[in-house]
Amino acid sequence: MLWFLGRWGATGRWAWRKSGHDLVYTTVSAGLADQVRAGDPRAIARAISLVENESPQGAAILRVLYPHSGRAFVVGVTGPPGAGKSTLVAALTAEIRRVALTVGVIAVDPTSPFTGGAVLGDRFRMQAHAGDAGVFIRSMATRGHLGGLSRATRDAAIILDAAGRDVVLIETVGVGQDEVDIVRTADLTVVTLVPGTGDDVQALKAGIMEIADIFVVNKADREGADRLVAVIEANLTLGPPVERPPIVKTVATTGEGVSALWQLLAERRLKDGDQIARRRMRTEFHLRELVAARWLAYLQQRVLGPGEWRETLDKVTAREVDPYTAADAWIARATGATSASGGRD
Repeated sequence: MLWFLGRWGATGRWAWRKSGHDLVYTTVSAGLADQVRAGDPRAIARAISLVENESPQGAAILRVLYPHSGRAFVVGVTGPPGAGKSTLVAALTAEIRRVALTVGVIAVDPTSPFTGGAVLGDRFRMQAHAGDAGVFIRSMATRGHLGGLSRATRDAAIILDAAGRDVVLIETVGVGQDEVDIVRTADLTVVTLVPGTGDDVQALKAGIMEIADIFVVNKADREGADRLVAVIEANLTLGPPVERPPIVKTVATTGEGVSALWQLLAERRLKDGDQIARRRMRTEFHLRELVAARWLAYLQQRVLGPGEWRETLDKVTAREVDPYTAADAWIARATGATSASGGRD
């Protein structure tokens, strides 16, 4: 069954329509997209809520806004818990505002076990910007999504981009060694580390090391900051012989080193000749992710019978059926094709 988005009637509103069938489902005012593009904070907040709640309205507004995105400089700030990411993002926002650029901040927080929303404790560190019309701050809960981001983070960045924000800062939830989704979302990634956490080598394992465009040693007024810089440099020498990410020392609470960090980010954006290749790689990942999610939803909602997913899952768990055969059988039913294999190759 095919679905497409078309302009509905003389009202200028967007609506989901079903090919060959009656009209349908949900409408989204094109005026909301215009308000977002005009930078209206209420419209931006509403649009982000729509995509965060995974509503059809959210998908519709993204279709309208996507052609108007691709201009913002998207910077990811990641690192382990306690590295001072929120304070660094607040200080970096202040530095960017000094050069008269507008900022959108997406702060990804742990999910509350009681409400399912974002745990907002770290957002208090950004309250200094609450009254600045040139700064838009949005907290998003991970909602169980791994990788340091919310599932809707990328879409929220597109909305802020289309809204005309010059720089979009994405602060991940405190990440571990392999929660590195930010590299698939941001133009440049800042990995923030802090001295005095005990095992410096443990904090510098491969996943988190490989995504950094810039390393920040925050809380550099603490004892051990120079040692941490030396450990990072030593780890970088073990990698392939490519240009090594620079290391910046900051004290985010006082703003020390933050100006140098912003200057370095701006310079690397201008010098980075493979920016188009990076964006193409991220776009491909996003497209694959969307196709996989929508294909699975189609399979569950329109191909499988009531309870069939759970029944097949039970059989696979009990080793009565292998997952390869089950997947091939479902795909064959959905496409009308012959099953690709009778079992595991």
